[in-house]
Amino acid sequence: MALGILARKIGMTQVFVDDRAVGATVIVAPPCTVVRVKTVETDGYNALQLGYEEIPERKATKPLLGHFKKAGVPPHRHLFEVRVDDPDSYNVGDKIGVDLFEEGEKIDVTGVSRGLGFQGVVKRWNFAGGPKTHGSNFHRRPGSVGQCVEPGRVVKGRKLPGHAGSRRVTVKGLRVLKVDPERNLIVLLGSTPGARGTLLKLRKSHG
Repeated sequence: MALGILARKIGMTQVFVDDRAVGATVIVAPPCTVVRVKTVETDGYNALQLGYEEIPERKATKPLLGHFKKAGVPPHRHLFEVRVDDPDSYNVGDKIGVDLFEEGEKIDVTGVSRGLGFQGVVKRWNFAGGPKTHGSNFHRRPGSVGQCVEPGRVVKGRKLPGHAGSRRVTVKGLRVLKVDPERNLIVLLGSTPGARGTLLKLRKSHG
């Protein structure tokens, strides 16, 4: 199973790879804390429950505060699970950071993409549009979407104008360019979903 962590996107920059300037994403990933170890015997599957970003006790709800106190770890802003094959190798309170990854390996990144608001079909679905010439009244419109008398309606799933972006996206196979455990930084080749500050989930690629 692919072990993973949560992190936040700092932004993009340029780095040189083989004497060629390429786009790269810089991500900060403070260590995640193991809050609970789940096993097949107790929960039906093997997994780790991890906490990300410690918060003061006053900012945690009473149910969550009790959950963290039972585990003996400080409250965290986010709780998430990752499947593992060897849960017995971890203990509550262990820290998992960017040193989980190595330079050169490929990882999968999941996050919420930037919201683009209400968009037409040209931007939302890459429609070609109509002629761009003078006299044409069909530039960026979707065109015919309905049928005749039978069935006499627009079928479900038709690509139409609407809200674009702001959805969960996974980018697979991003190469790790650099890992800096001292500063909790990791640099990935290419772009990742979301704007600056977006919460990302990094996990080892299954391939």
